Amino acid sequence: MAGLFKGILNKLSDRAEIDWDEIEALLIASDLGVKLTMEIIDALKALGRRVSAEDVVEATRYHIAKEFPDDDHTLDLRDDGMPFVILVVGVNGTGKTTSTAKLANLFKQSGASTLLAAADTFRAAAVEQLERWAQRLDIDIVKGSPNADPASVCYTAHQRAINEEHQFLICDTAGRLHTRHNLMEELAKIRRILAKQDETAPHLTLLVVDATTGTNALSQAREFQKAVPIDGLIVTKLDGSGKGGIVAAIHKELGIPPRFIGTGEEPDQFDAFTKEDFVGRIL
Repeated sequence: MAGLFKGILNKLSDRAEIDWDEIEALLIASDLGVKLTMEIIDALKALGRRVSAEDVVEATRYHIAKEFPDDDHTLDLRDDGMPFVILVVGVNGTGKTTSTAKLANLFKQSGASTLLAAADTFRAAAVEQLERWAQRLDIDIVKGSPNADPASVCYTAHQRAINEEHQFLICDTAGRLHTRHNLMEELAKIRRILAKQDETAPHLTLLVVDATTGTNALSQAREFQKAVPIDGLIVTKLDGSGKGGIVAAIHKELGIPPRFIGTGEEPDQFDAFTKEDFVGRIL
């Protein structure tokens, strides 16, 4: 993501006068979305003077930071000893399964007992991938047979998480965006099944989006939000791609906050989102 502000400076610094259409095109091309872009342009016009490249960068930085709520993404352990249940959803290719494993590892590193459920059962590679991660990270996992009912896998995993007193259960689900109706049905069934053993479950649903896909990530967020309530984003590939503006655009349009970010391939290249770090990355 390091290229966003640098790109603005490089393209605008040598201009005697900056054209508003050019600023608009540059910000939209940075995946900030039309709404946030127009807020930034309105703020720049309100300065009432000729703007510089530094003005554009400062206004962009300010409005991106302002877009996100104060950082409070801690997940408190439950007082009743029941597992905190997290659903992870997203299309194939976004890093969903890897992010599921990394999230479990993040909890493990903090001392929390975590169980994984390999419920993306219609893609055998996803189950195998999560199983390899579980072995590598020494995290318990529940999986079903190929093409098993995802809700059944989640139910079995939830039952085990309760019996073995795991503090977190993370379910890797819905690895495709086939037809919206089928997606809605599958995710609704998983939520109903989990509620059978704990009416408050699931407690958090996270959508994985790839920052480098730009407006595709926004489209995916729209579709998944129609299928299931989305509580937050896991944003992958924030590792110097020059992207990241789409995270602000998703929050601006849909109100879905980023909760975790992945910045590389290794398990420890994954952490809770903070807006200070995020804005720092796009300098």
